[in-house]
Amino acid sequence: MRHSARLRIVGRRLLQAIPVIVLSTFIVFGLLKLVPGDIAVTLAGDNASDQRIAEIREIYGLNQPFLVQYGAWLFKASHGDLSNSLISNEAVLASIQRCLPHTLLIVALALLIALTVGIPLGIAAATKPGSWIDSTVMAIASLGVAVPNFWLGMLLVAFFALQLNWLPATGAASLMKDPWAALSHAILPAVALASGGIAEVARQLRSSLVEILSSQQVRTLHAKGLPPSSILWRHGLKNVSVNLLTVVSLLANRMLAATVVVEAVFAIPGMGGLIVNAAMNRDFPVVQGVVFTMVLIVVSLNLLTDILYSVLDPRISS
Repeated sequence: MRHSARLRIVGRRLLQAIPVIVLSTFIVFGLLKLVPGDIAVTLAGDNASDQRIAEIREIYGLNQPFLVQYGAWLFKASHGDLSNSLISNEAVLASIQRCLPHTLLIVALALLIALTVGIPLGIAAATKPGSWIDSTVMAIASLGVAVPNFWLGMLLVAFFALQLNWLPATGAASLMKDPWAALSHAILPAVALASGGIAEVARQLRSSLVEILSSQQVRTLHAKGLPPSSILWRHGLKNVSVNLLTVVSLLANRMLAATVVVEAVFAIPGMGGLIVNAAMNRDFPVVQGVVFTMVLIVVSLNLLTDILYSVLDPRISS
């Protein structure tokens, strides 16, 4: 019964994902058409004749109505063909396969740092509410939210890369070819990206745990003589696991969006740089391909979160 309920959740979420993908790509496609300039003129080159510009529009389908252009792109994308770049003529899928691993590595490492640091801070603050530990953790959390990622990134580059020369300041490496080089390039941008995540995890976990630990149920467990550590791990953290999972899911989505700025600071050839350059050059297929890929990743993360909800709390499946 529980297995069939999870399958229903997956099926429902997949059906809900279809309009999300269509609407998001449609909006981006429309906004790109509003960007000043004519990509056909850029492709034709300087001093190109009107006839040559018309030929370029014909070749790339730029003379077609808006809905026809979008429909043709969506049909190809649904069959795994994201077209080619208008500028470099490289397959968009190949560009994404080259850039996506760098972005995913930074986000995964940043999420790991946020959880590794944020969870102990949240637990420490929740077990001592109103104490100096609680005040210190909340001050750190407020600072983490207030400090911009790009500013912290520049400080990290100036100190750890330029002054101490411990880690590289810019660039990226392949995780498959050289794992150590890839991790060393990803540490500083991941830390810059994780600062707000640490604050978010610590604050949300502290708030949820304080509510649970001050409940009548927990006071009864204390009266029965259960050790505080057992109450914390077996009852406190178990009850806040669903809330924590929600925070982690939202945090992962935010980090994916924030990589645009962080990758620019560290000159990382990831998805952020790819979409920014494509948008500046009015390279519609690349922008659409990146947006399509990001939406699929977000939808997949949300689907995984829903499945984990049903695992952590079986009542959700029913």
